[in-house]
Amino acid sequence: MKFLVERDPLIDAVNWVARSLSVRPIQTSLLGIVINVDDEITFTSSNLETTTEAVIKADILEKGRVLVPGRLLADIARALPDKPITFALEGTRVLVNAGSAKFQLPTLPVEEFPPLPQFPAAAGTIDSNLFAEGVSQVAIAAGKDESLVKLTGVHIEVKGKNILMAATDRYRLAVKELTWNPSKADIENTILVRARTISELAKSLSGSGKVTFALADGDSKERLYGFKTDDKTLTSRTLDEVLPPFRQLLSTESAADVTIEVGPFLDAVHRVALVTDKTVPLKLIFSPGNLELQAGSGNEATASENISIGYSGEEFSTGFNPQFLIDGVQAVDAPFVHLSFTALNKHAIFMGKKEADASPDTSYKYLLMPMRYSS
Repeated sequence: MKFLVERDPLIDAVNWVARSLSVRPIQTSLLGIVINVDDEITFTSSNLETTTEAVIKADILEKGRVLVPGRLLADIARALPDKPITFALEGTRVLVNAGSAKFQLPTLPVEEFPPLPQFPAAAGTIDSNLFAEGVSQVAIAAGKDESLVKLTGVHIEVKGKNILMAATDRYRLAVKELTWNPSKADIENTILVRARTISELAKSLSGSGKVTFALADGDSKERLYGFKTDDKTLTSRTLDEVLPPFRQLLSTESAADVTIEVGPFLDAVHRVALVTDKTVPLKLIFSPGNLELQAGSGNEATASENISIGYSGEEFSTGFNPQFLIDGVQAVDAPFVHLSFTALNKHAIFMGKKEADASPDTSYKYLLMPMRYSS
């Protein structure tokens, strides 16, 4: 095996593949990245749940296939000078040379690398930026507690030209609807995928143009999904769980509606929240034309601030986790945020608005449960 490659495409490929390296593998081979040299170079790694591949062009001098320590390869690739890089297999070591920099990587038994799942059938294509934005808006609400697996996932529901994504940690719920280009007009499927995996994927694919989204058939024993660009592929297993029912929480009925300019709102929340932490709610007092934010009590530090809002109705107060509140306001990604309360002491639904008097954008909804606060 021997080839000559440029530094930037090498770094891009190795960084992509390294995302699926095992941290605590059940077999040593899963610590490695396979380098397959044929008419082009294919880099592959897997942790048995997720498999990533990247293909790059290179000057092929000798074909071959080796398995090298993955994280070491990634570190070396990033550290190499910006010069043409030569890879050559000599015995049981891979020599990596770039200018005057020279490395020797040990090899692992490539025959022990496990067989990988086939990339599922393409279900359609989606704009990578639209996909990345939607995933980022939803994944913030996914749980972090691995003992509650279904709450660590993002629910993806495909129906014709529409995709609905949702996630919840029981204290908040985020739901995003978007459109895509399905391969079949009547396609229907629902999967639950690990939020961490799809979040990292979406960030990496942003700016890639159209991305192929693939889904295993609902009757398939291999519950797989995948994403593919011209030179990168990810295949992963879905979670064997379902998200708890959530649609009934997104009621269209409203007892109170509030419109707030996002910039001043976020600034005020950040300032007032300085005297508290995420376990103590931030108190919000709504009255016609005014929102008062309060935090702290007793002999501890306190803070308060008033901002102008659009609101008509009776005065009421509620409390929210300050970080969850900030997450929701930022996620709507709009100049104004609309808060809808189904009841004055119930959860709020956040939606974005382009103008103060415009209709809310219903394609993204962030639901936040209230917290009890000291009077």
